[in-house]
Amino acid sequence: MSSPENPGTDPTFPGFLPEETGERGVWPRVLPVETRRVLVQLLAGPSLDGRRHSKLWPILVRDEALIRSRLSDLFLDLVMDPEQQVAFTRQADMGDLETPVLLRRSQLTFLDSILLLHLRHALTAADARGERAVISVDEILEHMSVYERTVNTDRAGFHKRVQASIEKLKKNSVLQKIRATEDRFEISPTLKLLFSAEEIQALTKTYERLAAGEAVSPALLPDSDDEAAS
Repeated sequence: MSSPENPGTDPTFPGFLPEETGERGVWPRVLPVETRRVLVQLLAGPSLDGRRHSKLWPILVRDEALIRSRLSDLFLDLVMDPEQQVAFTRQADMGDLETPVLLRRSQLTFLDSILLLHLRHALTAADARGERAVISVDEILEHMSVYERTVNTDRAGFHKRVQASIEKLKKNSVLQKIRATEDRFEISPTLKLLFSAEEIQALTKTYERLAAGEAVSPALLPDSDDEAAS
């Protein structure tokens, strides 16, 4: 049988500990404590990062199949990049089957999506140079300024909305503050997993047209209701 000192030795339930006894009776076989910590981090989100969660990452690699199985029970998929050591969960594609939605979605504004795309390109360029992807608030504001007239607001209001986008990406760990600095951030490798090559190409073309002053169909842009309400 398995034991806390030697989990995963039960041939019937590999990787699981024996039954646990709680106040309301006997629980079925459960994952080891450290594996449950990984599962909780993935569910709490927004991601599990090997650098920030150095004790959890090896457990995720070791017990990937078990964790995928538990997430699948909740209609969730595990997205994982072993090379970059980042992972997160997303709703599984169940086709026409109606399933409960566990994960909260964060509505992207027009400026959010522009910033995400810019950070994705910056991350790709830094990878090509073999460097960490670092960016400052001033660099973000300079890049975003070409879209100021599209948002149709005053300069102070535009900067306020850009700052709101930065705060949203910080909250979701896409931007990670560099210690001992006030306005410089490292771009998380997680961003590589969020956009496919086709999505990047399509969005880039759309925003290049906007920057050039061309009219673009609203269907090609993210929902910007919260922009109008801010």
